[in-house]
Amino acid sequence: MRVHMTDPKIEGGELPPSLPDAAREHAALAEEIRAHDRRYYQDDAPTVSDAEYDDLRKRLNALEAAFPDLVTADSPSQNVGAAPSEAFAKVRHAVPMLSLGNAFAEEDVAEFVARVRRFLQMKPEDELRITAEPKIDGLSASLLYENGVFVRGATRGDGAVGEDVTQNLRTIADIPERLKGADAPERIEVRGEVYMAHADFKAMNERQVEAGKPVFANPRNAAAGSLRQLDPKVTAERPIRFFAYAWGDASTVPADTQSGMVANLKRWGLPTNPLMKVFTSAEELIAHYRAIEAERAKLGYDIDGVVYKVDRLDLQKRLGFVSRSPRWAIAHKFPAEQATTVLENIDIQVGRTGALTPVAKLKPVTVGGVVVSNATLHNEDEIARKDVRIGDTVIVQRAGDVIPQVVAVVDADRKGRGDAFVFPTKCPVCGSHAVREEGEAVRRCTGGLICRAQAVERLRHFASRGAMDIEGLGDKQIEAFYEWGEIREPADIFTLQTRESREGALTSLRNREGWGETSVRNLYAAIEVARSQSVDRLLFGLGIRHVGEVNAKRLMRHFPTVAALRETARAATPPDPEVRGDKGNEAWREIVDIEGIGAIVAKAVVEFFREPKNDPPLDALLAEVTPAEMETRASSSPVSGKTVVFTGSLERMTRDEAKAMAERLGAKTAGSVSKKTDIVVAGPGAGSKLDKAKELGIETLTEDEWLSRVGEA
Repeated sequence: MRVHMTDPKIEGGELPPSLPDAAREHAALAEEIRAHDRRYYQDDAPTVSDAEYDDLRKRLNALEAAFPDLVTADSPSQNVGAAPSEAFAKVRHAVPMLSLGNAFAEEDVAEFVARVRRFLQMKPEDELRITAEPKIDGLSASLLYENGVFVRGATRGDGAVGEDVTQNLRTIADIPERLKGADAPERIEVRGEVYMAHADFKAMNERQVEAGKPVFANPRNAAAGSLRQLDPKVTAERPIRFFAYAWGDASTVPADTQSGMVANLKRWGLPTNPLMKVFTSAEELIAHYRAIEAERAKLGYDIDGVVYKVDRLDLQKRLGFVSRSPRWAIAHKFPAEQATTVLENIDIQVGRTGALTPVAKLKPVTVGGVVVSNATLHNEDEIARKDVRIGDTVIVQRAGDVIPQVVAVVDADRKGRGDAFVFPTKCPVCGSHAVREEGEAVRRCTGGLICRAQAVERLRHFASRGAMDIEGLGDKQIEAFYEWGEIREPADIFTLQTRESREGALTSLRNREGWGETSVRNLYAAIEVARSQSVDRLLFGLGIRHVGEVNAKRLMRHFPTVAALRETARAATPPDPEVRGDKGNEAWREIVDIEGIGAIVAKAVVEFFREPKNDPPLDALLAEVTPAEMETRASSSPVSGKTVVFTGSLERMTRDEAKAMAERLGAKTAGSVSKKTDIVVAGPGAGSKLDKAKELGIETLTEDEWLSRVGEA
């Protein structure tokens, strides 16, 4: 159900005429709000903007104000957040972690101050001090310190019970293991917000793209998802931070004001927000709100409003709570930085990793003080989910330095809309196939060797230290050669000297700025050395997705040449997911049976070598190089070149140690037995693999016989 605003005097439009009508609308709203709470608090994947969610809450509150019988214990107005996930241990908060009421207009702030004064029966001349601080857009967390030592951490959860994320919180550098100062309470529960800075968020998403992983939608989702990882090692790799702003259960409270306690938190070594200040009137609060709003984009982290709290703790106690929020505090929310405009076209841009990214071309509109003509549509699934079509009127949102994004379509049910957008399955730059891996939202171009959009980065990778290691052909040089038209694909590197030495060449490298006789000579010498670089480095240099240095070694231990790998990859047929028990053809199984090479890597290799547009540049490259075989122990090793399968329980070494030994001796290891297997080493408990070896007449050895064979007995 979507609630439409029709009367600004009543939140969400006119009220229903009767209690039964109101009850039906209230039930639908409650169900929708609970679903959004689960997506926000549990899944860290909200599907509506904060403004849309706030509208739903306001409408619910308006219904309950007009029909008090609708207020029940399970109403969203009486609850906070969502139930904690079953994946984490539970932590019951000694003092509930409640949420705040919201103010959306300056009049709401003035009414908050007036309401507090009325409740406390204050005289006009009585001073009321109120703190104001940025409302951080992150994930609420509590930190329990006992005798100054951090002992437990938890998420807010549903306000009463949260999730135990102690080990994850320990990985955050901002959070001290031990409080400073001798006056810290014997027991205190510090509360604050886990967040991610804009610069850290950008850098992390760049790393996600480089690793071929999905990017995060925004810093809040990234911070929340990072804190709620089941493996603390993953959290430790994420650049999340913490601001302390309050406390819950405490054995003593060594201050009589909110601002005094926050000052103590800072003195004890916890990070607090420097923009927190104390004021004595609604006018001053609003002025501070405007000042923070003006600097919002420059803060370096996301905020979505300003929080006001009565400063004196004794007054907070007198004011108490109402339903799910305190009477002594309120959040003054920023208006959503949104605007409405027309989607004129959808462009598909190809990134340096081959990712196809849809970009909305918009009729220019001002959003948050900036003229926006482009906005991200993220990926093809998002286009389908939002049903975005060319010609639609859309809502565009921008927050600080975050890339503008299309939030939703206005009036998606209207007649006469354009056709649904069909995402391309071929690269718009080079025409190569664009494929999606299972479980990924991103579609990628497979024409890595010929795609202009990827060319410079691919060439940099090819010449890099871990790949062909061509000294003198660094990032800047690659970019310059590409711009000059001298190097457009890997083979061009090896024909450079021949082309440059043509008699009468006016653009000879020696005539280029920054180059001289010595540097040119050294470059040509390095290129000559690279012609015989080891074959695994050549494969790694091709930049095949998922084929890093380790997987390149694994593949080239099994296949003697890149040409042999290409031949097998072209013949490979992956298993048909619709056919139960299908394991693919023999060529496919040969690749996936290589130890450490699974279906994801195999599919990437097959896609690369099956792409016809990769053939000409690859043929040209192979004609220029004579790669050396991978370095192995002396070729006189009795198992050099053999394919070995280990099965059963080994008693004198681990399975990994055995495989590593075999590979050092020049053998290849595989995970299953086939006609190409030479030796099966079987320990106690060997089952079907040993049976198959005997059936195929493959030599079988015990662990002791294997060690004797290789001279390690």
